[in-house]
Amino acid sequence: MLDIKFIQEHVDEVKKAVVDKALADVDIDHIIALDERRRELLYASEQMRARRNELSSSIPKLSKEDRQAAIEEVRGIKSSLKETEEVLAAIQSELDTLMILVPMIPGPDVPVGKGEEDNVLVRTWGTPREFDFEPRDHEELGELLGILDKARAVKFAGGRSYLLKGAGAMLELAVMRLAMDIVVADGFTPVLGPLMVNEMAMEGTGFFPLGREDTYHLEKDDKWLIGTSEVHLVSIHADEILDKEQLPITYAGHSPCFRREAGSYGRDTRGIFRVHQFSKVEQVVICEADPEVSLKMHHRLLANSERLLQALELPYRVMLGCTAEIGLGKVRMHEVETWMPSRNAYSETHSCSTLHDFQARRLKLRYRDEDGSTKFCHTLNNTAVASPRILIPILEHYQNEDGSVTVPEVLQKYMYGLTLLEPV
Repeated sequence: MLDIKFIQEHVDEVKKAVVDKALADVDIDHIIALDERRRELLYASEQMRARRNELSSSIPKLSKEDRQAAIEEVRGIKSSLKETEEVLAAIQSELDTLMILVPMIPGPDVPVGKGEEDNVLVRTWGTPREFDFEPRDHEELGELLGILDKARAVKFAGGRSYLLKGAGAMLELAVMRLAMDIVVADGFTPVLGPLMVNEMAMEGTGFFPLGREDTYHLEKDDKWLIGTSEVHLVSIHADEILDKEQLPITYAGHSPCFRREAGSYGRDTRGIFRVHQFSKVEQVVICEADPEVSLKMHHRLLANSERLLQALELPYRVMLGCTAEIGLGKVRMHEVETWMPSRNAYSETHSCSTLHDFQARRLKLRYRDEDGSTKFCHTLNNTAVASPRILIPILEHYQNEDGSVTVPEVLQKYMYGLTLLEPV
């Protein structure tokens, strides 16, 4: 969400962002015209109120004849003011609806592109494993090991559901613990927050209105299930004015997450790549409104994701998202893609995003600068790890010919003595 004054002063830049981010329904000229009309009506209503107040205060001092004329004029002003305020309210409502669809300006380092094929490779780490036997995919391995049961989960929970059992559940918890250990060592404060939130939190963090169809709604309570703990982590300080000395605030949330996966019918139906419920450790930073500080924080977050994958010794690559891929509110986004043997490809397991003041403006999240002025904070977020997706490369990369899977050394301390998962 951009300030209307910024939009007016940078029209061409904002229009380019609309085009580059493929947001065809956003009409910047209409938004500017609406704001001009809003300001005209606001000025007119203020003038009418001033005249009404002037007349009302003078009426007791007027002669009988002049008093009656003044009373009639006040009545006319009241009627006109009511009509003007009704039109003003309608325009303000439309403007508010349109303003939250105005995109943030992509950073100067972000490549212009139309899809993921235009993302830019930043670096790779590790080498995909070459097997001297016919490797199994993670679903076959999971069933062979007795740690993954999709059929029974689908029976009582429907499609894109799964059960992780025994060592499978332990493996997910181990990865979550590893991620939390990494980010806590970097100074992040762990937070366990609500999974059900008000619409304000979803809109404030930018997941609404465009992501509404992917979000589960509890209609009776009018609550929404979160798709990431970013929602409650960023919302913690909504409507607050922080002191600059408090910044940066660094939170790490661990939570179940929910996503309807609307529009993905028929895609990635095998295995556990695309599911309705998953677990994540999410990093969030709230910092001062300085692009250089934001960029530094961005790379700090990204480094934690890479640190986890390197500890797991999983090959990955880092991609810089192009304009059409980074979304409405993001200034910059890196995706970390881990090599998945069964897909014979690098596939996304992490993302790292800079949003500048996009979320802070919506949530009225501010800080008091050294000169006493208030400014909107910058916010950033990053997936430290998400499961079960991360289990795909772990199981497939560490499999053995007999169907067993070696537990990555870095996870063994969390696995109650298990170093090898064997077929049952």
